[in-house]
Amino acid sequence: MSLCVAQIGLASSDAKNGWFDDGHVVVAFDGLVYNRDEFDALETMSDAAVLAALYRRYGMPGALHRLNADFACALFDRAQRRLYLARDRFGVKPMYYVASGALVAFASRLAGLFCLPGVDLAPRPDYLATMAAGHYRFFDNPPEATPYRGLAQLAPGMVLTIANGSASLSRWYALEDQGDDPRSFQDLTEAYRVLFFDSVKRRLARVDRPAFSLSGGLDSSSVATSAALISGTPSRAYSTVYDGAAYDETAEIRDVLEGGRIEWQPIELGTFDLFAEVARLTARHDQPLSTVTWLAHAVLCEKIKASGHGGILGGLGGDEQHAGEYDYFFYFFADLKAAGDEARLAHEIACWQRHHDHPVWRKTPGVAAMKMARLTDCSVPGRVIADVDLLARYQEALSPDARSAVAPTLENPFQSYLKSHAYNEIYRETMPCCLRASERNTEALGLTDAFPFFDHRLVELAFRVPSVLKIRDGVTKQLLRTAMKGTLPEKTRTRIAKTGWNAPLHQWLAARYKAPLLDLVRSRAFRERGLYRANVVEHLIEEHATIVESGAPRDNHMMFLWQLIGLELWLNGLAQARKAA
Repeated sequence: MSLCVAQIGLASSDAKNGWFDDGHVVVAFDGLVYNRDEFDALETMSDAAVLAALYRRYGMPGALHRLNADFACALFDRAQRRLYLARDRFGVKPMYYVASGALVAFASRLAGLFCLPGVDLAPRPDYLATMAAGHYRFFDNPPEATPYRGLAQLAPGMVLTIANGSASLSRWYALEDQGDDPRSFQDLTEAYRVLFFDSVKRRLARVDRPAFSLSGGLDSSSVATSAALISGTPSRAYSTVYDGAAYDETAEIRDVLEGGRIEWQPIELGTFDLFAEVARLTARHDQPLSTVTWLAHAVLCEKIKASGHGGILGGLGGDEQHAGEYDYFFYFFADLKAAGDEARLAHEIACWQRHHDHPVWRKTPGVAAMKMARLTDCSVPGRVIADVDLLARYQEALSPDARSAVAPTLENPFQSYLKSHAYNEIYRETMPCCLRASERNTEALGLTDAFPFFDHRLVELAFRVPSVLKIRDGVTKQLLRTAMKGTLPEKTRTRIAKTGWNAPLHQWLAARYKAPLLDLVRSRAFRERGLYRANVVEHLIEEHATIVESGAPRDNHMMFLWQLIGLELWLNGLAQARKAA
């Protein structure tokens, strides 16, 4: 077959930096290269030109390996009639494409491909089922899929080569098990600190008038305070804050302001039309938002843009490097059990229970044993198992015809359960939806996203730190806490509790937005679509309100209802677009 290439385009806030054509090689580059200083004469060239020069010297995989960069790129070699599409190591920048018959098209936004003739834009049935009644961990699994049947996504660390009428996928980067680093904890901490500061410095140099997203936690606080030490001026940081204490981190944020390294601007997310805002952002993202966090992030980005900044440095990636989320404990326990360290296992479970017990999500030795058995395979070191219980809870809310077999696949490249879980968090579970949502919110405003924790040197070092060093006495992020001594205020550095950057959606859906939510469920479009059992959904709405209003120590239905709203508004938008076509 003949090859017809249609470049739909890669978005870039700096078009001059993102395009290069010397008559032999054409490069479209969306992203930033952070190590141009390592290439001598290439330091003053555009990022697209840097890639072209490296390609001439080393070929495509060799060029990509030499980049410390976040990117989606396309390179066309005119002499060889060969097109390469490539994506960065961890998926910070998106890349979507169609390679069907004689047509090849690519874009860094899904909507860039909607105009193509003959492409099936119907939603995937398994995506609908997962979005409707599943969990955000599984929305982007498999990583090469999109919500649309006819559109593909280039997975992180992959390159698509198109030549001689055929297309082939290959992996140019893999985060592999290199074994545990034998250095002492002190030496590992110092090595990590040096690399972390270098990562922040390199991103500061490339982001114009940087702002910082700030929660009360270790990750974003480490980025902002380190940047202040590097630049010699306070970091300008922004946070969303809310009425009530459930998810508001104002008190925790005020702790990190001690020392004068951060100038803080709180942004109150007050009264607004939730349904209108979700519809607006769904159109921007070309698919439903995974969690309400990204609605709050959109408001944050708009304030940052209005304040004259050119980009945002954030803390995504820190939890995955340092076992920061609550569920990491189960994999840590499994590593201790596999090592036969029963005394420390018992001690760590007791500390976990003492520090983190919750009236809804209990922390007991029995829970720890049950979770280890369900999430890890004790017969295969490092083999982790998807938490399919997260997919089962709301199946009764779906109509029988809408239920689709969803079998999430996890990879197990490490001998450590903790490291395998962190790997899947980066590539298949939490990070894909977070990175995508952050990119859409910033790119829509012409802002740059930068995440120092996703410097590949830091990631590779963190995955060589023995898992037994990452948690101690029931306290996570031991390496980062130690590395930030003298940089972070002690209250922030030593805080154990983790709130999580979120919004009080549970309260909104129980009161202010309960009536419009019921109106949505009772609408003709909702019922004719046949995706949900309307009577079951109405019962869940009422039950959610009762749980929240009573303050009962029970898990509410906030996430299910959020996903329902986003999915319905997305499907309504698709239906309207089809009518207008």
